[in-house]
Order: sequence, then structure tokens, then C-alpha cells
Amino acid sequence: MKTIGRSVMLMAGVSLLACASAQAGTVRVTIAEYSKGTGPYFEAAAKAFEAKNPGTTIKLEVVPWDNLQQKLTTDISAGTNADMSIIGTRWLLDYVSQGLVTPLDSYITPDFKARFIPTFLSPSVMGGKTYGLPIAASARALYYNKDVFAKAGITEPPKTWAEFEADAAKIKAATPDVAPFGLQGKEIETDVYFYYGMWSYGGEIVKDGKSGLDSQAAIDSAKLYKSFIDKGYTEPGVTSYNREDVQNLFKQGKVATVITAPFLSSQIKTDAPKLNYGVAPIPAGPSGDQGTYGVTDSIVLFDNSKVKDEAFKFLDFLFTTENRTEFDKVEGFLPVNAKEASDPLFADNADLKVFASLLPKARFAPVIPGWEEIAQITSNAVQKIYLGQGDIEGTLKATAAQANDILSKK
Repeated sequence: MKTIGRSVMLMAGVSLLACASAQAGTVRVTIAEYSKGTGPYFEAAAKAFEAKNPGTTIKLEVVPWDNLQQKLTTDISAGTNADMSIIGTRWLLDYVSQGLVTPLDSYITPDFKARFIPTFLSPSVMGGKTYGLPIAASARALYYNKDVFAKAGITEPPKTWAEFEADAAKIKAATPDVAPFGLQGKEIETDVYFYYGMWSYGGEIVKDGKSGLDSQAAIDSAKLYKSFIDKGYTEPGVTSYNREDVQNLFKQGKVATVITAPFLSSQIKTDAPKLNYGVAPIPAGPSGDQGTYGVTDSIVLFDNSKVKDEAFKFLDFLFTTENRTEFDKVEGFLPVNAKEASDPLFADNADLKVFASLLPKARFAPVIPGWEEIAQITSNAVQKIYLGQGDIEGTLKATAAQANDILSKK
């Protein structure tokens, strides 16, 4: 599968002729598994909903996130897709353009809409219609090991990449067994880890319809990360470490810093409760630019569902403040519900306060056709640079040309 868009496009004709195989009163829901708590949370929510709505059954299918795209593509092609599913919001444009999902506007009342923080609802609004609801939201920040920083004589987290580089040298000298920077170079979000630096240098992924990978900001970011690798500031063999691997290195005290999402805080409480850590904004570049990655996943209602009314009623239930607070407590996501944001879970949490403060600067994946394909070729280019298999400028310019070709064909 090259992209969800291309695959689904080939299969959409079959899908639209077929009907979801729902039984009357049964709502089938495909759930992305974010953690060990995802399945139990939705099972409890389904039971609570069924108790309040006799005659309606919620049938859940929990799918590991990495398998979700393929699962949905296969189900849509066979006309056996569920009535609703969680999807990456960045996939939504392809689904909408192919008529696979239904607008929710006829169900959304002003009171219902007012529950949401606009920043997170807006990515699912296309052509003035709302096609999904934000089921998960997060941003990214710098986690740092306070004990390692103290051994190196560092009293506060770095505010700029220049400070970070100076701190990395101190950490390497004081604690040779600890890599200063946990750098992800494998699988999901390898490209995003590179964008953290690129945004700090003032770059954009796509600007005026053209790729930003051949910009000076992208080149400077790649040079920065590659210099960290060459100086021994990262864990060895960065292209062998995915997001979870790097997070585990941080929990084990083997890397001093890592850039990732709020859910690491929840994992640390369980897996490494004695770890003395802090959370800070991602370092800024020479001009003060500073970026974080805003992510939303959406839950959508498929157009071929025969139980749309019952399905939306379940959505209404899931997006009550009580249920949203419980879900985000389980998963460690940021609130999408305005009232939820005032809950002590968020308002009194020092880690989550940092993430919430970064939301005004959050960048989202571009909502463009072919995005997944561009993300993949970017990850491939970044890996090539990390491995020293190509010069930085040439590799990025060639990748930008590929991206521009993809953009021009959509």
C-alpha cells in the first residue's frame, strides 16, 4: 500500500455499492489501540451506553494503530467496514473526496459544537461541513532527565538549539553512559522528529504548494541532527529506534532528553516512577522560531452505515465531559472538550500545562492529497542522511523534487 488515498480510491466504487453489514440496532466501531487501556475504556463506555439505550448494541473492534490503515482499506474494499472508525485526521481529505464518510452537520447542535476547543475541531471541517470529531489530541515537548542535567552542572532546560548543543557536550563529559539526545529514526513519525528542528529554523513542510524540504531551514535542521549523531550526542544506530524505543531509553535513563507526546508522562508514572524528569518546550532556532507538532485523530461515520442515528447517539455519549475526561486520563491525551480543560487533571498537572501552553504554536500535518506518500519519502531521506549515505543538500533537494511531483499530480 503506497498511500491510503490511492488504495481507497481504487476500492471506493466497490465500497459505495456495498452496505455495511450492521444488524438493526447494532453499531460497529473500529477503535485504534493507543495503549493497553484503550480496549477496556471503550468496552466500559459501550456497556454504560447500552444500559442507557436498551435495544442498541455497540460492537467494538480494537486494532493496533500501525495496522489501522491497512485494516480500513481492506474492509472498505470488501464493503464490510464498520459504521464508525477512528482515523488519522490527515487521512480525512482522501475519505471525504471519495464520499466514504458522511457529514455530521445534521446531527450537530450549537450546544454539542460548543463542547469542543475550536483548534481541535477545525481540522475535520472541510468545505464548511464537519466530517469527524477529534477523538485524540496531543502536542510534542522536550522531556529531560533532571538528575543527568544536575550531574552535568545544568540547572535548567535549554531554550535554544545552541544551548542544547552546549548542554549535550557537558552531559557527554559528565555521564558517558547517557546519550544527551534521544533521536528517533525508524517507523512512524521519523519525518516529524526531523520537522521539530526544521520548524525551529523557520521552515515549512509545504508552502505555496511547494515542498519546503529544499529550504535552508531543512538543510540547517538536517546538519544539526547529523552533527549530534557524529559527535556521539545520540544513542548509537538511531535508524533502529522507533518512537517507543526512544521513549523506553528515556525511561531507562539511557538518554537524557527525548521529544514526544504527553502520554509519556503517564507511562513514566507506571514504568519508571522514580525517574526525576521535567518537561519543557522544544528548543528554539536562531531567530526564535519554535514549533511543536499538533496531532488529532478523528472518529468518523461511514456513509454506507445503516444505523447513523444510533451511531451518532453513541458519539454524543463519548463526547460528554465525564467520558472525555476519563478517556484522556487513561491515554494521557490533551483535552478537546472545553470544560474538560478546567478539570484538575489538566489544570493542576505541571507536565500537561507545558503541552497546553504550546498549542498556539502547534503545527499540524498538511491537509493535502498524497500526504502519507510525502511523509514516507521524507522519512526515507532522513534515514539516508542519518546513515551518512548521501550528502544533506543533494538528498533533501531530490526529495523535495519528488514531493513537488506528488503535489503537482493531485
